[in-house]
Amino acid sequence: STFDVAVVGAGIVGLASARELVRRHPSLAFAVLEKEKELAHHQSGHNSGVIHSGIYYKPGSLKAKLCVQGAALCYEYCDQKGIPYKQCGKLIVAVEQDEIPRLKALYERGLQNNVRGLKLIGAKEIQAKEPFCRGLMALDSPYTGIVNYKQVAQSYAEDFQEAGGTILTDFEVTNMEMAKESSSESEDGLKYPVIVRNSK
Repeated sequence: STFDVAVVGAGIVGLASARELVRRHPSLAFAVLEKEKELAHHQSGHNSGVIHSGIYYKPGSLKAKLCVQGAALCYEYCDQKGIPYKQCGKLIVAVEQDEIPRLKALYERGLQNNVRGLKLIGAKEIQAKEPFCRGLMALDSPYTGIVNYKQVAQSYAEDFQEAGGTILTDFEVTNMEMAKESSSESEDGLKYPVIVRNSK
């Protein structure tokens, strides 16, 4: 088979990249090559599932910007596709007095990163939110959530295929090489100069 673009690896990064590429360049032929029999079989299907809010990253950094923007886009995508998620929120708790200044600094950092809904809460509010938690003060991040990223990856794969992309599973890439030069009149020509080989 011949394609204009081949993405190696059908984890969430490979599938998201392929999905975006096929949407931007619908006239090209795309393939995603995956060595396993199923998609998102490794890290994408075995992570914490947290939709991070962007509290921890250095203000103004690309990580901070992408995390905050990515969380909003993740919720939006899940809503569009009917993918279940839980916006359960998160408490970052100071259990000793000397942890409070660090918690406040984290709060300021979160505000600078435009993290939605952040607030500092006291011991009573902590207990009201989480009865099994004890602390002096906590940073409440209500927009932190959890989702099954394997489901998100599967949905990206469906979008990619609906847009004309091809997914080849059980295709372990073992080698990529430049095709030997041939005359432009020959059938293979130089239209597809890269050969991607699998273990078979």
